[in-house]
This record gives sequence, structure tokens and C-alpha cells, in this order.
Amino acid sequence: MIDSRAIVHPSARLADDVSVGPWTLIGPDVEIGEGSVIASHVVIKGPTRIGKHNTIFQFSSVGEDTPDLKYNGEPTRLVIGDHNIIREGVTIHRGTVQDRSETTIGDHNLLMAYVHVGHDSIVGNHCILVNNAALAGHVHVGDWAILGGFTLVHQFCKIGAHAFTGMGSTIGKDVPAYIMAAGNPAAAKSINVEGLRRRGFSKDELAALTRAFKIIYRRGLTLDEAIAQLEVLTQEFTRLSPMIESLRSSSRGILR
Repeated sequence: MIDSRAIVHPSARLADDVSVGPWTLIGPDVEIGEGSVIASHVVIKGPTRIGKHNTIFQFSSVGEDTPDLKYNGEPTRLVIGDHNIIREGVTIHRGTVQDRSETTIGDHNLLMAYVHVGHDSIVGNHCILVNNAALAGHVHVGDWAILGGFTLVHQFCKIGAHAFTGMGSTIGKDVPAYIMAAGNPAAAKSINVEGLRRRGFSKDELAALTRAFKIIYRRGLTLDEAIAQLEVLTQEFTRLSPMIESLRSSSRGILR
């Protein structure tokens, strides 16, 4: 399963059925779980843990040192979950000791060609990062978020669960859960109605989320005032809770 032209360090731990293509380099302190396929011309450096049934396409660089100038060679980590697809030319850097010492990617994600995931970032589960989307360091992306092609996310920003960004968006502040954002600089446009409908949200839940959007963005309320009104709605629609949590946890402020 390992091509004779690949270079795999003796200390790397690969499950018996892992496939490795020619001219791929897998360094020390790398672990790859069962059912994973690593194409040709891939570089994987450690410490890196890659789970089960992942596919990494050619010319990707996974687990490299970050170029962040505060990084001084500390043994930080990259942890990737299960069932992820990492397409051509993706770059994923390990963490720094100034943050979590770890970059984390969850399960069932699709990272399309030339996506960049910067140091200490966290990508949840079922996310799609479209071609050339780039996360600076310390970015958090919630479950089911979709970042359109060429989306650029500033360091320390948070993208909430089920959020969506349009092509070419520049994100300089936090995007609350369920919000569709677009533009340069990006602004909140609406609730991600189509995405939520595809994931089984009911008409009543979509109506409640649309009402929540108006409370946050159309009534001139402070964030605390908006949260107070949303908490009343949450008593009937529990799926508003991720939106409220994303508002409360914002440190950079939300897109307006």
C-alpha cells in the first residue's frame, strides 16, 4: 500500500491499510489511521495525528511549522479527525505554544484546492472550505459552516455554526451562527436559509431565526439588548441557542 518511491520515517505510525503514493514524504511523529489514502507529492510533518478514512490529495502540505514569527520550534501539534477530504495544494500548519499548541480539524470536512488553515485554528465537523479560502491563525470555524471561494478570515475571528460566507468575502469580525455574510469588508446579509432548509430545519425554526436576525441587525439594539430578546425566543425555539452563544463568546465583535 506504500509506494516504493515514497519516503516514510521509521517512527511514523500508519495503519496497515493506509495507501501512500509516490514521492510523498511522511516525517517522524506522524500517525495516520485506517482506511486513509495519501496521494503522491504530499508532505506530512509531525507531531501530527490523522484519524480514519481521510483522503489527502497531491501537493498538500500538512503539519508544517507555522511562519508566525513567535514560533520558535516548539513541538506543537496538528490533530485531524475522521472522514475528511483534503484536496490539492492545501496547507495546514501546526499550533503555537502561545495559544493551544494545537491546530484541530474535526470530522467529515471538505477542504477544497489551495485552502489554508493557519496555526491554532479549529475547524469543526461537516464544514466546507471552498477553493482558496484562508484562515489566519487562531480562527474558530463552527460545525456545518461553509466558506465560499477566496474567503479571507482575520486572526482570532470566529465563524459560527451553519454560517455561510460568499465568494471573496473578507472577514474581520465574528460571524454569528446561522448568518450569511458577504462582501469586502464582509457584512451580515441574512440567515443561511437554504443551507438550514437542506439540513432539516423546519419552517417555524427558519421563521424564528429570521426574526432573530432582525432583532440583531434591524432594530438598532446593543448586543446585550439583542441577546436579552433572543433569550425569550429560545424558550420556544431551542435551536437559537448556538446563535446566542456565538454572540456571547465574541471577543472581536460581530459583523454588522
